[in-house]
Amino acid sequence: MMQSLRARLSLFLLLSTVAAALAIGLLTYRQTLQQAEDLFDYQLRQTALSLRDQGVAAGLPPGFNGEQGEVVVQIWTANGAVLYLSHPGSALPDRATLGFSDVDAGGRRWRVYSFLSGDRVIQVAQPRELRRDLAAAAAWRSLRPLLLLGPLLALLIGWQVTLALRPLQRLAREVKQRDAGSLEPVAAAGLPSEIAPVAQALNALLWRLKDAFAAQRAFMADAAHELRSPLTALRVQLQLLERAPDESARRGALAQLHLGVERAGRLIEQLLLAARSEADSTPAMAPVDLAELTRRVMAEAFPLAQQRRIGLDLEAPDSLVLTGDPEGLRAVVRNLFDNALRYTPEGGEVRGRLGQDETGVTLAVEDSGPGIPEEERDKVFQRFYRGQSAAPGGSGLGLSIVRSIAERHHADVRLGRSALGGLKAEVRFPLESAAAAPDSATASLP
Repeated sequence: MMQSLRARLSLFLLLSTVAAALAIGLLTYRQTLQQAEDLFDYQLRQTALSLRDQGVAAGLPPGFNGEQGEVVVQIWTANGAVLYLSHPGSALPDRATLGFSDVDAGGRRWRVYSFLSGDRVIQVAQPRELRRDLAAAAAWRSLRPLLLLGPLLALLIGWQVTLALRPLQRLAREVKQRDAGSLEPVAAAGLPSEIAPVAQALNALLWRLKDAFAAQRAFMADAAHELRSPLTALRVQLQLLERAPDESARRGALAQLHLGVERAGRLIEQLLLAARSEADSTPAMAPVDLAELTRRVMAEAFPLAQQRRIGLDLEAPDSLVLTGDPEGLRAVVRNLFDNALRYTPEGGEVRGRLGQDETGVTLAVEDSGPGIPEEERDKVFQRFYRGQSAAPGGSGLGLSIVRSIAERHHADVRLGRSALGGLKAEVRFPLESAAAAPDSATASLP
């Protein structure tokens, strides 16, 4: 379910503003009520004080409406003789507590102020509900501007949120208007600091996609170029087979055709493996027994070693488990042994060694072939690169595939001189989730 960021921000800010306004309104209301109460008490006291020097007949001073029941005045002597009653029917008691007090009389609650002036007691009273109504009216009048500003604040909040999200909407429109082939970076100038990281991350992704597409196009171009030669050779060999003058020539042409098909099939297999190794940047990782996997790969390579009379040895523990891509690790081991067997002359030797120490897991494959000159060891990891000592029929993809898969496993690939006189290829995996058996075993395939 999609959620509108604009609606969420507007609602949050509006609710926050309403909550703040309610808190301010409540505080203002309570303060206004208290101030009104203090003002009414002040008026009662001033009314009483204004009557202390006036005669009885003078009644209430100007400005006080006793007829409407707002203020009730009672004056009597110290011995209890009544001198003045503004409301003769009032239920107020004829005794007074000096100062301010609250009195219940006649079913009403009164706020009363009394004081002694000479031989007279002056009492001024006011109904509590009247004071409360007047105070509430004053408090509501103080809140009226805040209530009128509420809708204006809501409109202002919506307008500000729209302005704040305008750069994000512009960025969305720019991305939406692009086609699949447009990988140029989006404009990040003028974006707020909160949105700029999104544009920067998007630009970084576009650059990676651009590099990936460029590498893919280059790979396809190289693959098309590399396939052209074996396909041409297959056509030539097929023509030679058709034109063979006798059975002996026909058998020779057929053998060459089989060899050409095998080479083309191997090239296609390597191309597919190279494409997969580059496309699958996040393979599914699982525990893999690298020792058992290596023994299985050597068993598959044994017929080729036996055909060429190459000694095939492996020194490895009974079990060595690490976390990795099973298919990718199989491709690494197979390419290392396949390269070693193809470059080792007949009667030579290929040795594999698998071990673990405190720094990591090492897979090493050595051969007695011609090796690779030191100045070419970095170049052979490039796709389709084949050095001067390259054996015929190779694709130039084996070591490129090995390095690509090794990088996904955070492993290092190193080439060096073998003690057998040829090449030593070593892959070193970091020590993560690896557990090797303490004893090791040596397998030999003569």
